[in-house]
Amino acid sequence: MAKKSTPTKSDPALFGRRNWQWLGAGMATIVAGFIALSLGSITLAPLLLVVGYCVLIPVGILVGPKRAEAEAGPSGDN
Repeated sequence: MAKKSTPTKSDPALFGRRNWQWLGAGMATIVAGFIALSLGSITLAPLLLVVGYCVLIPVGILVGPKRAEAEAGPSGDN
């Protein structure tokens, strides 16, 4: 019988608080872009969508932990 692996406190989280903030900003920008698109904007909507999809979402995925969080280790509160 195989043991189930349960996450422990020493396992680092995939995304920290900063990642979720960037991803949330990206999602809000994308939603605003689609709202602007539905209202007929041909300049603001594409700009918001490109910024959301090509800048904010990748930054949210790639941003690393702050130095204080990295030095504190995975047991710190994210």
